[in-house]
Amino acid sequence: MTIPNIITILRLVTVPLIIYSVILGWHVLAFWLFISAGISDAIDGFIAKRYNQRSELGAYLDPLADKALIVSLFVALGIQGQIPIWLTILVVSRDIFILCGIGVAALMGNPIDIDPLKISKVNTAFQITLVCMVLAAIAFEISAGPLIKAGTLIVAGLTIASAIAYLLTWIRHLSDPDETG
Repeated sequence: MTIPNIITILRLVTVPLIIYSVILGWHVLAFWLFISAGISDAIDGFIAKRYNQRSELGAYLDPLADKALIVSLFVALGIQGQIPIWLTILVVSRDIFILCGIGVAALMGNPIDIDPLKISKVNTAFQITLVCMVLAAIAFEISAGPLIKAGTLIVAGLTIASAIAYLLTWIRHLSDPDETG
């Protein structure tokens, strides 16, 4: 067990607390916990790279913690009407789509290793930014409507582009398993 893995596990454990805070309307607390989760993500990544503490467990835990946080927040904020429900459905569906593609490939005896694509990393960055903007707007009563609307459209476009990119990767892999993993 490495220090980055411990930090990641702590981040994963804070997800229910952040969601609970959103549900109860404790948006200032939710905002600061979300910011803390982001900082911890940067710290564990830095430690893992700088001090050669990368691990196979960390390779699975880190994206799992990130996805648990983002997807949970999209769902909670979507249910509250703070993020459009159609965007919440799009974001969650994309992640389910990717997991299903990986699962189908494995069931077919043709497992695929998917490293995050560049478009997916950009998508995640914009998702995080949008959630942060929404939480900040609610927590600190900031009028950010036009900015949030623009962020919503950008996240929607990137989510669709990312899903298409993974679909093409999956199709390429099924056509030629040596091509992608």
